[in-house]
Amino acid sequence: MSRTLNVVRMQLINRQTFVWIPLIILFGSLGISLALYGIIQSAGASGVKIGGGVQAPLWYFLVVGVQALTRTFPFSQAMSVTRREFWSGTLLTAVGTAVLLSAVFVVGGLVEQATGGYGMNGWFFFMPWVWDAGALAAGVVYFAIAMFFFVIGFWAATVYKRFGATVMTLTLVGVAVGLVVIVWLVTVTGSWPTVVEAVTRAGALGLALVGLVLTAGLAASAFRTLRHAMP
Repeated sequence: MSRTLNVVRMQLINRQTFVWIPLIILFGSLGISLALYGIIQSAGASGVKIGGGVQAPLWYFLVVGVQALTRTFPFSQAMSVTRREFWSGTLLTAVGTAVLLSAVFVVGGLVEQATGGYGMNGWFFFMPWVWDAGALAAGVVYFAIAMFFFVIGFWAATVYKRFGATVMTLTLVGVAVGLVVIVWLVTVTGSWPTVVEAVTRAGALGLALVGLVLTAGLAASAFRTLRHAMP
């Protein structure tokens, strides 16, 4: 466990990747959104204002997942860190960062509810569908999204390290084709009402829990690939 925590310390040597850049993206998006809400409010529009900028730091976690492997894996092997320790320590770092970001999201949502959307009916953190089951459930949703994107990036980087750019590209194209096929099957079978009903019943929390299961599967797959990857 101590060696795993050493990997966490190693990852956090460059705190800007895991901490500062996500926070800069988050609060930069918030500032831009509030400025736009103010402009709209000054024009006489008092209706609900919702911005999509809150997604920006969550998407950035995909980049964090890639950099967490490509920047530190070779160095970790030179320091005689086992691949299992590197894998578990890196994921533990991601969990801590995702928890921090989720906490910021939840606090931001509570502030928005208390201030009526910053007094402008403008909402950035608070999304009713996500918050239906309460603040704790919203935190779980944000955590699940951040970890899902991180593990996708980490998994893609392990494929690149193990097989090279061509195989990685073909794999990503194959995944995209698979998603298109699924959409086609749902469309030709007229199953969209059933899918929408299932998503509605599950709610954001239910989908987040499913996402965590998928994330765990991807993380396990990344470890199997990492065992044979070249530094």
